[in-house]
Amino acid sequence: MSSHQNFKIDHIGIAVNSIDQALEFYRDALGVEPSDRFLVEREKIEAALLPLGESRLELLESSSEDSVIARFIDKRGEGLHHVAIRVPDLESAVKKICVSGVRLITDEIQTRPGGYRYIFIHPDSVAGVLLELVEYPEDGEITG
Repeated sequence: MSSHQNFKIDHIGIAVNSIDQALEFYRDALGVEPSDRFLVEREKIEAALLPLGESRLELLESSSEDSVIARFIDKRGEGLHHVAIRVPDLESAVKKICVSGVRLITDEIQTRPGGYRYIFIHPDSVAGVLLELVEYPEDGEITG
């Protein structure tokens, strides 16, 4: 079995001006409630996770005028921000893509509280799509 068969879409990040406004649609039209809502201080964003089967939508709202999400919305407006792929071994995936000349947003794997690890691949290397690779702790999924 090829290792890429262990990959899956973890979430799709959507930049929004207001999580509360966006949730009106997802709650009213689709009946989807967030499974978690949290602040990522380092990135100056607030996020809400909406479970959809094995994947999730991640609504992203800026908590500061100088955040990546604020700049994204100023430049492109609300909409698709990134696609996240869950991988079983983040270090191996990063080593493999770096050998092929892929450009990363940062040189270091980042970690959120709870052990969620991630790194972003620059859109120039992925046909214009910001791609996030994520890995969870061995004990399963985490929130926030």
